[in-house]
Amino acid sequence: MKKNKKIILGVTGSIAAFKAADIVSLLSQQGCDVTVIMTKEAEHFITPLTLQMLSSNKAYRDMFEVTDGWDVEHVSLADSASLILIAPATANVIAKLACGLCDDLLTCTVLAARAPVLLAPAMNDAMYQHKATQANIERLKKIGYHFIGPVKGRLACGKAGLGRMSDVEDIVSASLKLVR
Repeated sequence: MKKNKKIILGVTGSIAAFKAADIVSLLSQQGCDVTVIMTKEAEHFITPLTLQMLSSNKAYRDMFEVTDGWDVEHVSLADSASLILIAPATANVIAKLACGLCDDLLTCTVLAARAPVLLAPAMNDAMYQHKATQANIERLKKIGYHFIGPVKGRLACGKAGLGRMSDVEDIVSASLKLVR
């Protein structure tokens, strides 16, 4: 199967990061070429090796990793993307993107990209409903970012509320609708 839809999957530091493995697998089964960019915090929840094996591509982790050749990775990754999906999208990464901050490989790649961006928030319900988070989400929507979820459900803190990342199948479906 020829893989012509290049999706960058950003994985951030949330317990929902374990679902990234299923997202990579399902997108790959749909003929997408998936490349993962992980934040350092994401590595506390899922390993780069897992995502690399499922995607058959390098899992990028470090902005300043020494490579064999000359390549400005965040620019080349951004230029190759048909879609950037961030799942899970923490309050932290949403805030950084809303302010135009780029202090890691993921945020630099997003700011350098012309591809659509889809975020799947995952966080505690109080964090999600906080006025700052809601303002950041609205700001990103106004400049063209897309969102899926979150949904109500059991959260890592043990209670139920609005903040659980959307189901993997729904995220994959939304991604396929946006990929160009």
